[in-house]
Amino acid sequence: MSAAKRVITHIVEKIAAEELGAYGVHVLVGDDEAEHRWRSDDRENLYSVSKGVSVLAAGIAVGEGLIALDTHVVDALPNMQLGKGVESVTLRHLLTMTSGIDFEWFGDQIVPWGDLAQEMLRRETRGPGGCFQYSDASTYVAMRMLGARVGDVRDWLIPRLFEPLDIHNPQWHRCPLGWIVGGSGLELRTHELARIGRLLRDRGDWNGKGIVASEWIDSMHEDWFLTGGPALWGSYGMGVWKGPGNGWRLDGAYGQYVYVSEAHDAVVTITAHEESHDHRLVEIAAEALFS
Repeated sequence: MSAAKRVITHIVEKIAAEELGAYGVHVLVGDDEAEHRWRSDDRENLYSVSKGVSVLAAGIAVGEGLIALDTHVVDALPNMQLGKGVESVTLRHLLTMTSGIDFEWFGDQIVPWGDLAQEMLRRETRGPGGCFQYSDASTYVAMRMLGARVGDVRDWLIPRLFEPLDIHNPQWHRCPLGWIVGGSGLELRTHELARIGRLLRDRGDWNGKGIVASEWIDSMHEDWFLTGGPALWGSYGMGVWKGPGNGWRLDGAYGQYVYVSEAHDAVVTITAHEESHDHRLVEIAAEALFS
């Protein structure tokens, strides 16, 4: 039995035994692939996995010299009214959830304000870089910064990321002003998301073409901020979480996962709608690789 087949067999058996609501799973080990489906491969909201794709967008823009991790929000969005200390907030702080701004908003909630970015930025910071707060609004503002340089981020990404990976015309949920939500709302099929997973595992390379700088992919999971949360959510990088085991992952609500294990040259991609035990899906993926 091939390595990918062995891993996927373990995952499928455990998901069945625990009665988890998975849609599809794709396993890549080296160049060996295996896939299993419980339902048709439709495009689904990836929820917070979208944050990782937003980080890839930022990395491509940094590579083109359009923005930098240390670009201040005030420089990219000069017409915003800023709360106390917010002039020190950078793109890096927003992508790592460490702006220090106490503003929790998620993409499945309504936007009751005229401008979501303005609502976040008008509030004072407790000190950028010193405290962690997980919020889709943080990634949204980061993508607003990028949008100020490139226009519509989804459209800008199509020839740079989506088309090279043969992902045709993906949709991304938008705020009332028309900007992508960023931290949530990207819709992809399992096998499309698996291509993002391969790109991450291969450090930005796609069939010999550098889509994103390898150093940028490394930076996503090199420096971890200790969140104070439980083990599976205890360490956050740049759009990614640490673990389980020695791997790292993109992580979306209801069981959307891209789990990368460099030790096994592997990536496991899962889409699902599991409301109660979604964390078990990625734990099972890690168990399958490390067993």
